[in-house]
Amino acid sequence: MEKRDERASLPFFGIPRLFPFIRKYRRTLTLMFFCGLGGTAVDLALPLLQRYALNHYIAERTLDTLPFYIVLYVLILLFGAAVNYTSTLGAWSTEVRINRDLRSSAFDHLQKLSFSYFNQNAVGYIHSRVMSDTGRIGSLVSWTLMDSVWHTSYLLGSIIVMLSINARLALMVMLILPLIVVLYSLFQGKLIRGNRQIRELNSKITGDFNEGITGAKTIKTLVIEEKMGRDFVADTREMRRRGIHVARLRGLFALTMHLASSLALAIVLWKGGYIAESEVGTFSLFMTYAQGMMEPVRWIVDAISDVITTQVNIERLTRLLGTVPDVRDSEEVIAKYGDSFDPKKENWEPLRGDIEFRDVSFRYPDGDEYVLEHFNLKIPFGSNIAIVGETGAGKSTLVNLVCRFFEPTEGQVLIDGRDARERSQLWLHSAIGYVLQTPHLFSGTIRENLLYGRPEATEEEIWRALKLVSADEVVNRMDKGLDSDVGEGGDLLSTGEKQLISFARAILADPRILVLDEATASVDTLTEQKIQSAIETVIAGRTSLVIAHRLSTVRNADLILVVNDGKIVERGTHAELLKAKGCYYRLYTRQYEEEATHSALA
Repeated sequence: MEKRDERASLPFFGIPRLFPFIRKYRRTLTLMFFCGLGGTAVDLALPLLQRYALNHYIAERTLDTLPFYIVLYVLILLFGAAVNYTSTLGAWSTEVRINRDLRSSAFDHLQKLSFSYFNQNAVGYIHSRVMSDTGRIGSLVSWTLMDSVWHTSYLLGSIIVMLSINARLALMVMLILPLIVVLYSLFQGKLIRGNRQIRELNSKITGDFNEGITGAKTIKTLVIEEKMGRDFVADTREMRRRGIHVARLRGLFALTMHLASSLALAIVLWKGGYIAESEVGTFSLFMTYAQGMMEPVRWIVDAISDVITTQVNIERLTRLLGTVPDVRDSEEVIAKYGDSFDPKKENWEPLRGDIEFRDVSFRYPDGDEYVLEHFNLKIPFGSNIAIVGETGAGKSTLVNLVCRFFEPTEGQVLIDGRDARERSQLWLHSAIGYVLQTPHLFSGTIRENLLYGRPEATEEEIWRALKLVSADEVVNRMDKGLDSDVGEGGDLLSTGEKQLISFARAILADPRILVLDEATASVDTLTEQKIQSAIETVIAGRTSLVIAHRLSTVRNADLILVVNDGKIVERGTHAELLKAKGCYYRLYTRQYEEEATHSALA
């Protein structure tokens, strides 16, 4: 299975992994930083101007500097408006761009991960990391960063000003800071654990939504709406319970912190009254700063809680980005052949289609037993290899190794005489046409789905591929022909129609290696006949691997491999295997009897 960077789960370890995303916008963030300092300077200057006005214009009863005072006051207000506008605009743009970059990076990384990752992680789990987690991180980097500059600098600036005016009173006000540190240390661990549990529950609920939508037909046909509803209610009830618990913790944390910050104002009122007797402006300044300090302290409370909450999101996203695929190209291969997003096709050798298993032993990443042991097989170009066996017998193992969806535990899989690992996955995959048992079409039109197989294909080539598998009849029945929409996942088409379009898409790519993974198992009899009549023509001039459940479809194969309990137990032609009267003989005889009985009853 994919390996995870376990260090990403350590407290705040994941944050440095965000630096490459943040570094791109360092100019904007630097501008926001200085604008935040400018905004703080304005907020610190206004109480000083107020102090001057009270002490000079009221206490001394003179207006000699009033015009200059008004002009300075207006200029400071205009400057404050300008820097606040600039920093807000920067925060908005940074949040949107970092969200875009994180989601793009996560999506691209998902394209590189092996099948085992998607087998082990639910759709809701993955969706939550790509969408929800990135959104919270983008908000943290932009808005929390901007606000932290203002609130922190205001808190420090007001302390410095108060110390310069009356150090004794300022030190008494500052007594609340150690109390904040103690409260933070008491609540940090509990809030992290609680928010981690909430995020995991959120992923589970997202998965419930996904299953409820994608499995709507199955739910209705099984009449399990009530059960699904109960399960969903149980998950949301647990989410509510956990959420209320964390909310109470946050509320208690915020309450105690707010009480601590209110002590600052009480101290000024208690000990600062004597100042008012001589300098009413100074007393007003201390009152304003003491009250002003409450907002930064309250914000710090919320910010600490948000950072704790977002740390969980950072851990989960960086764990995803740090997941290493089971199957990956070496640095030397990438340097020569490129990767999935930057292929160097000029260095790609033509692929002929010779396949060889050389002393291959294999076990799945999460398995203990070997599926193949010292397996050897040569498949010359143009061969038709059939892989048969009971449902769940492990027929896809050989195909997974040929396609490099998995790699041998020991030994080599050779393509055209060279280890498949010596060339890129994309080079190999671009030469493979794969028709799945359960066809999948992408949202869009029939034409768009066909062109996934070969983007530069002409209209004539498209229709040739469609006619080859009798899929042209499907297109001709549609109102808009090739430009007809197929719906999400191809749901506007029947299973048989989707399979024919998928078959045509694979053929349009003109692959050297063709894989048919029980391509006729989930279609009606008429569609099966159309596909079977096309297979003989389609596999000519290609190396084909046909995974089949119905043995009548593989009688003409050059070699039949019989799989039982995940291991190859027999190999040979149809005639040889029948003569041996082994596992294949029993499978074939049973299927023949079932088909004969069904035909007689019909």
